[in-house]
Amino acid sequence: MPTVFTHAVVPLAIGIALGPRAIDRRLLLAGAVAAVLPDADVVAFKLGIAYADDFGHRGASHSLVFAVTLGLLAACFHGALRSAPWKAALWCFACALSHPLLDALTNGGLGVALWWPWSDARLFAPWRPIAVSPIGAGFFSARGLAVIASEIRWVWLPCAFLAMTILALRRAVSSRP
Repeated sequence: MPTVFTHAVVPLAIGIALGPRAIDRRLLLAGAVAAVLPDADVVAFKLGIAYADDFGHRGASHSLVFAVTLGLLAACFHGALRSAPWKAALWCFACALSHPLLDALTNGGLGVALWWPWSDARLFAPWRPIAVSPIGAGFFSARGLAVIASEIRWVWLPCAFLAMTILALRRAVSSRP
């Protein structure tokens, strides 16, 4: 899995680039939480739930159903998120879905149960350039630093490029006479 920081980078970069008129600050933060939330499943380790179990790490919480559920929940709280229901739902769905899609690009673990509950298969993308993050204290190690370097290369820099492109397009459109 990429680190918790990297999962939050995707919605933060895109949301900030789109601007507060498109994505209110509250909705932006809700999207960042939605992007990080699937990794709350690491609690399963403490509960004795096996990694490969449906409710283990990268299981049900890394599914399309989970992303849809978070989107629907965001729609229910659209007023607090200062957004239209459809926008809150779509934004939080996309942010939550970014999590398993990034995890599928990593070079370790068991893959993601994207199609749970219809399938318990764990999937990886055909191309897996992102170094898998160690869970727990291993993050503060030489391997942890290598993971950060990998995430900067494969996630942070592309997100920064995408955000700058969106900002440039927004400025070009708004400066038209």
